[in-house]
Amino acid sequence: MDNLAYVDDFIMKRKTELIDGVVYMMSPRPRYEHITVSGNIFIMFGIYLKGKSCRTFPDGMDLFLDEKNRFVPDVMIVCDKNKIKHDGIHGAPDLVVEVLSKTTAQNDRAKKKDAYEKAGVKEYWIVDTWSKSVEVYLNNDGRFVLNHIYYYLTDEEIVENNALPDDDMNKIKKIDTEIQVSIFKDFKVKLKDIFEHIE
Repeated sequence: MDNLAYVDDFIMKRKTELIDGVVYMMSPRPRYEHITVSGNIFIMFGIYLKGKSCRTFPDGMDLFLDEKNRFVPDVMIVCDKNKIKHDGIHGAPDLVVEVLSKTTAQNDRAKKKDAYEKAGVKEYWIVDTWSKSVEVYLNNDGRFVLNHIYYYLTDEEIVENNALPDDDMNKIKKIDTEIQVSIFKDFKVKLKDIFEHIE
């Protein structure tokens, strides 16, 4: 085995991502919150897509965007079956979800976001388990536009918020309870279900 083949074999056996031509080691042990939230989203996507032509994939599936970018998204939806190969997904998924961790947040918000945008991903979610929020970006003519930031509030927090006077600067005027998935007109995801079991 020559040196280049050895390096390629090493990279593929370790949990890595290739971002703009640079190899990054991924965290081998994600936090409980990270695994729980990505699992919740994957399950909800899977239930909705049962019997449909689109497929959902969890963390662990390689995504080959181009020769300089190979990612391992936390969750993705792919509607073009020709992109699904034995070794991973080749080409832009329709929807990608990245759950932030302290070591990956900068790449998820910058280099990876830019690569997803350039490749033509239609919808990109950045999920923050600390603030219990979901940023939804939609691709508009080749550029990601922030559609909305959804914040999850518990039932108790909603009651506390509603008890505040209307002129209180801390009062949230519109409380979001679900996300409309843009690539499907009849699919909404409840924030409560995304952050289930997260304290």
